[in-house]
Amino acid sequence: MAGTAVVGAGNYTLEIDTGFIQDAFILDDAVQGVLNNTQYVLNGTTNFADVTTGVDLIMVKRGRRDIGDQFSAGTMSFNMLDTSGIFNPFDTQSPYYDPTEAQPGLAPMRKVRLARYSNINVKEYLFNGYIVNYDYNFALGGLDTVTVYCADDFYLLAQTFMAEFNVSEQLTSARLTAVLNLPEVDFPIGQRNIATGTQTLGGAAAFTVDEGTNTLDYCNQINTAEQGRLFMARDGDLTFEPRIGNTLSQPVADFHDDGTNVPYNTVGITFEADQVVNRAAVAIRGGTQEVAEDLSSQAKYFIQTTSITDSLLHNDTAALTLANYLLEPEPEARYTAVGTNLNMLSTAQRDAIAIIDIGNTITIEKTFASGAGTAELAQELSVEGVEHTITVSNGHSVMYFTSPTTIVYELILDDLVFGIINSTNVLG
Repeated sequence: MAGTAVVGAGNYTLEIDTGFIQDAFILDDAVQGVLNNTQYVLNGTTNFADVTTGVDLIMVKRGRRDIGDQFSAGTMSFNMLDTSGIFNPFDTQSPYYDPTEAQPGLAPMRKVRLARYSNINVKEYLFNGYIVNYDYNFALGGLDTVTVYCADDFYLLAQTFMAEFNVSEQLTSARLTAVLNLPEVDFPIGQRNIATGTQTLGGAAAFTVDEGTNTLDYCNQINTAEQGRLFMARDGDLTFEPRIGNTLSQPVADFHDDGTNVPYNTVGITFEADQVVNRAAVAIRGGTQEVAEDLSSQAKYFIQTTSITDSLLHNDTAALTLANYLLEPEPEARYTAVGTNLNMLSTAQRDAIAIIDIGNTITIEKTFASGAGTAELAQELSVEGVEHTITVSNGHSVMYFTSPTTIVYELILDDLVFGIINSTNVLG
């Protein structure tokens, strides 16, 4: 089995790009300059250093905790024990030091990736990104430590700014693709997973993108118009999903606390007033404010408003449709998060749970020891955020943050519940 074992969790690799190209063709070199050889090629491949054995803590945070939040850059941080001094940036004898460039091989803005191996030795990435900062901590009379901070490719988008961009009326997905194709952005085509959007964005003069507009901010405006998901997946792909609507019931995991299915040790439950939105106002660029209201909800919960100004949607009708979409007139008790530790799970469960990603559907079921009514309640929810914590002593724990979703079920002939043709039972 590849990788380094983590107690009760499986095998992992944490790899950092050293900056060296390990098998590149070098002109006039007696070994690497031989024509037609298969070992040293024109581009070469990046040399990644496996630093897993020197790490005692890894933390990954991706996505968002609530559906009302904006997606931001996913992050990873980890602590390394420098038992041999090879991570010291001043050590010119370190195997990671680049004498050609006279700089440490393990340096900021180098690629970094965290992976777990399944039971059949399949390498599954949990995080892909770049090192943003090294904090080297010199300990007097003890082991030096290095804390490394990383961010995914959203960080790179946040560092780019657009030239003036004359847009045409097009779907959100087409606009996003056009932005990523801009020469000042130049986001890799191989790292895109963009689904077809459902909303049309404006193309008149009012929608021209001003010079100096931040790329990530503008991409988030596109997603705000769509009301879908825009995030970096665990494998490093920029992922765009269309407006969140009905979901065909296909949970990738069932979390239960009754000894069946996947056990968990943490569950979050919310039933809050600020879940209510009974007045929504949306205005497009150059348009009038379109307002949707639920007067019955306002009578019970007072007026609670959400507002979007300067929307990229193409006309007022689309703005009104969005305003109605944003209404949430009644608060709903729901599970907001679920957490488990892989040392509680079977081998098959570990493989399934570790790779759950944003946009997947899961089921959370909880039993209640007291109460005259509900003794057990299950909800199917969408995953909005993922947090991994991996330590030498406690293994691998994971937390999933969720949002409500409207589930539809596959029609089953002659079934008393799922055999009825209605809004929640559909042909698969």
